[in-house]
Amino acid sequence: MNTSDMTAKMAEGDGFIAALDQSGGSTPKALKGYGVEEGAWNTEEEMFGLIHDMRSRIISSPAFTGEKVIGAILFERTMDGTVDGKPTPQALIDKGVVPFIKIDKGLEDEANGVQMMKPMPTLDALLEKSKALGVFGTKERSVINSANEEGIAAIVKQQFEVGQQVIGHGMMPMIEPEVNIKSETRTDCDKILLAEILKALDALPDGQKVMLKLSLPVVPGTFDPLVEHPKVLRVVALSGGYKRPEACRELAKNKGIIASFSRALLEDLRAQMSEDEFDKALGSAIDEIYTGSTQKTAAAATA
Repeated sequence: MNTSDMTAKMAEGDGFIAALDQSGGSTPKALKGYGVEEGAWNTEEEMFGLIHDMRSRIISSPAFTGEKVIGAILFERTMDGTVDGKPTPQALIDKGVVPFIKIDKGLEDEANGVQMMKPMPTLDALLEKSKALGVFGTKERSVINSANEEGIAAIVKQQFEVGQQVIGHGMMPMIEPEVNIKSETRTDCDKILLAEILKALDALPDGQKVMLKLSLPVVPGTFDPLVEHPKVLRVVALSGGYKRPEACRELAKNKGIIASFSRALLEDLRAQMSEDEFDKALGSAIDEIYTGSTQKTAAAATA
């Protein structure tokens, strides 16, 4: 796949994006969910080796193909590693899966109801390296905890500024201003976020596009204007802490939005499984998320 092939697959492909980008503090939790307790490693390098083994097992599985998984988001260490003797991005491309790279360096402390992204002083170098490895796009995450208009406006401004830097390297930014699903003001957060993103999209230069990764809205159809916007290549949804069945039900209520799930994809996988058990569990998860991404409920279809 070349860049135009990847762009077309992201714009029109049936399927979803696998989020394989747990990093830093979330890695021990991801490993524990996979059945690997903290005592299984002595150093950070060993820990990251174990999570890479998990991701390699997923990518190598016959259940993981571009027929239903159209993209995958990688952590930098995963991108720098290999799968079946190939650089990880190439291993994905060979299976028809479009590679993305997580670029944010974590979150600042909360202010004005939101958590902004920490500075990324080495971003240009990371983008150059990623582009050279065949990576198509990026993903950057910040978090909205309450319906503070000033905070949400600042989040969107920062996200689109970083997006411009990504576009400058010939890559596709996936902008992720996550709304905390435990927020008591979720509905208002969704409304404010929608308005701010629409303003930012209208300010984008003609010919530029972004992708959006959003929390599933409280009111289905809230983000329809973003799905239909000419400067949005695709809108994808994070599971945000929902278990897979609930995440897929909520996803199916929103037309035009596909999944970009992490925990909801991995929750049934265990290190102790045989290869056959692992492939069946992964295949079942992929099928369920694919269905939620591509087969929308009647309410969504007429919304």
